Amino acid sequence: MAAMSAATFSVGSAASFGPKASQLPQSKLSSVRFNSLSFNGLKAATSVNCVSEFFGRESCAALRASIVPKAQKSSQRSTNHFSPQASYKVAILGAAGGIGQPLSLLVKMSPLVSDLHLYDIANVKGVAADLSHCNTPSRVLDFTGEAELANALQGVDVVVIPAGVPRKPGMTRDDLFNINASIVKKLVEAVADNCPNAFIHIISNPVNSTVPIAAEVLKQKGVYDPKKLFGVTTLDVVRANTFVAQKKNLKLVDVDVPVVGGHAGITILPLLSKTKPSVSFTDEEVQELTVRIQNAGTEVVEAKAGAGSATLSMAYAAARFVESSLRALDGDSDVYECTFVESELTELPFFASRVKLGKNGVEAIISSDLQGLTEYEQKAVEALKPELKASIEKGIAFAQKQPVAA
Repeated sequence: MAAMSAATFSVGSAASFGPKASQLPQSKLSSVRFNSLSFNGLKAATSVNCVSEFFGRESCAALRASIVPKAQKSSQRSTNHFSPQASYKVAILGAAGGIGQPLSLLVKMSPLVSDLHLYDIANVKGVAADLSHCNTPSRVLDFTGEAELANALQGVDVVVIPAGVPRKPGMTRDDLFNINASIVKKLVEAVADNCPNAFIHIISNPVNSTVPIAAEVLKQKGVYDPKKLFGVTTLDVVRANTFVAQKKNLKLVDVDVPVVGGHAGITILPLLSKTKPSVSFTDEEVQELTVRIQNAGTEVVEAKAGAGSATLSMAYAAARFVESSLRALDGDSDVYECTFVESELTELPFFASRVKLGKNGVEAIISSDLQGLTEYEQKAVEALKPELKASIEKGIAFAQKQPVAA
């Protein structure tokens, strides 16, 4: 699924990321006309045709219900135009990388972002200069090197961490551990010192280990809030929806597949029996789809033949999760996403599942997805636990052996 090719906005609206379902989220493509605060540079429009691969029909109805009153209220204050409600600061740590650049572009399009802080150890100035020419409301600031990291995080509401080395052919996610673990640890220390109340989105692989590392760092700093630490597993959902729609010849607008467990190999478990709309799968189809979703990252690595990993689809998925977080912070009470968080759904301390997001982070973990599973799925849940447990413990051990900087 291409990041933006399926989305068009008649006045450049970027209020499109993240499913806004009236029940549970559905990554859908639909068209809706609604009164909204929408941007084309400095020009605001009161009516917009929005076609987005993130919104479904029910989602758009909810969107209309939440947006129209705000627009009407704004209209009472000003008879000339509506003012954009861009009020949140987002920092992307690793903004010059293969994921960071397209992610920065997509986040720049969000009407909820007032300031976009781009940080990297090198080459970020050019990225920021390039993005600053885009006529969307957010201001772009660049920060280079460790000396500027603290400033990059001042007053930030959402921190996204794609920093690290990408996978290469023949490299497993575990091979990334030693390098990326140190990077994540250092960055999260800075987050703890400078914006401890921010939502923290961990993209750096292996997520099954880097999220526990981040949690331990925050605990050692005395600022850990499990409701605000997220492992971004949205890409697994995006892939599951796409592959199921292709396999069953369904309209992508109708497909939603929850994905639970972790974010590597067999720990990625699409719950195909919970697919919406309800659809039947043969045993062979379940096996084939499950394996493809689990190995989709390797599929991209091999296709790029040493030239990179799944950067564009990851940026797309991460942008969706960022926008969902921003909507939740902005008071939207109907935001759901699958994500890897501290959880009590299983005996493991962390587990990916669908959650409801709110102003303070995770408001609820949706347990119903793990109820009424097929025999195949039940066995798969049990089979993934040892590997996921080992990855979690590896991350915790790494963090505990290396005390955080004072």
